[in-house]
Amino acid sequence: RHSPAPRRTTEWETVFGADLPALWALIARRHMQEYGTRREDFARMSVLAHEMGSKNPRAHFRNRITLDQVLNAPPVAEPLGMLDCAPSSDGAAALVLGPLEKARRYTDTPIRIAASEVACDTLAVQHRRDPTTLDATVFAARAAFGRAGWDPKEIRLAEIHDAYSISGLLALEDLGFVAKGAGGSALRDRSFGPGDTLTVNSSGGLKAQGQPFGAVGVAQVVELVEQLRGEAKERQVSGVTRALSHNLGGTGATAAIHLLERTN
Repeated sequence: RHSPAPRRTTEWETVFGADLPALWALIARRHMQEYGTRREDFARMSVLAHEMGSKNPRAHFRNRITLDQVLNAPPVAEPLGMLDCAPSSDGAAALVLGPLEKARRYTDTPIRIAASEVACDTLAVQHRRDPTTLDATVFAARAAFGRAGWDPKEIRLAEIHDAYSISGLLALEDLGFVAKGAGGSALRDRSFGPGDTLTVNSSGGLKAQGQPFGAVGVAQVVELVEQLRGEAKERQVSGVTRALSHNLGGTGATAAIHLLERTN
């Protein structure tokens, strides 16, 4: 699956040295221009991540942070600052996969993969249909929910890609949890923590749990499995029976989505 964006040959990003923080910052600025999103809306994603990470013994960062700390952190690429960006972390993650009927021989609480989908967009942000929409996420989510026969409203817990605060905000929109352009206002009005109808990144996400490149996607699923089994201890989200993981490559050129559910 891929974006229908037309092919273009002009290259502006690489030749001017745009790196990941700069590209995500351009996307953030465009979102602010198009939808009236505020600088502090992005910052709320980081505050949420550290609040969740404070309860996770595996988290790279277990300290809580405030909105003012995020807003006053050293700049990286305007409007993003240091605390809008996930760290590079050491880490590893592993899963045991198998047919459901065989899995029951080894555990009383096997978790079923209801859907697993990957989609792609153009590598260059400049070539995309809409820089503020990650089409790879939209297409993968649509395919996954269609395969499982689920609606986004049925998801109580989601691990989303928040390597940058803007990527987390876009995920809320592009996964169908909030309306397009409403990510900022949703973060102002809702907690997205325990007690909300949707809990986001109970692990602390990439921002607080950490970003061990190559292990991020599996680590997200490990968190969801523990939550679905009721084994997440202090960070346990009550009543979770269905959950979603969402991971990206680069600035969203690739998106992978998994839908998981408790089977008993």
